[in-house]
Amino acid sequence: MRESTAVELAYIPTAADAVGAIRARARVTRLGRLTRRTYLACTLVMLPTLAVHLTVPDDPDPVLTALSLVLLLLCPTMHFLPPYLQGKQIYRMVAEQGEFRTVVDDTGMRMVSRDSETTYHWPMIGRYTETETLFVLLTPDKHGVGIVILPKRGATGPADLTRLRTTLDRNTARA
Repeated sequence: MRESTAVELAYIPTAADAVGAIRARARVTRLGRLTRRTYLACTLVMLPTLAVHLTVPDDPDPVLTALSLVLLLLCPTMHFLPPYLQGKQIYRMVAEQGEFRTVVDDTGMRMVSRDSETTYHWPMIGRYTETETLFVLLTPDKHGVGIVILPKRGATGPADLTRLRTTLDRNTARA
């Protein structure tokens, strides 16, 4: 008799789950990586620009100094703020649903909450990424528009996490 590969997770979604999933998606999608690099490049350009502006022999122009400071603060803020805000929006959407129960097996996933029931078959999930606390499953489009968040704390133990990882590897690609 073959051992069941089904893994059941039971969890109450948190805002940290949603924010972590959005950040994980940004790390593995082309647009997310490009956005992160753009903000880093802007910050790296603004630092020396501000330093040169402040060290010129003449008195620095207060308007240019203020503009440089605002732009210097805006780049890191824009790096961290959108994932946080998007994650909070996702959390607000699912928070009222209470506990989620998700069963993952070789046919796909079935998620059940107080007011909803959703089934995903593997062709709908093109890839996944793993963080310290989550499995984040992404739709196969290049932007990973659709995401499914599976918190690791929902598993009953390390053996379930190993079976889940094996099932994901067998049925979808690691991003």
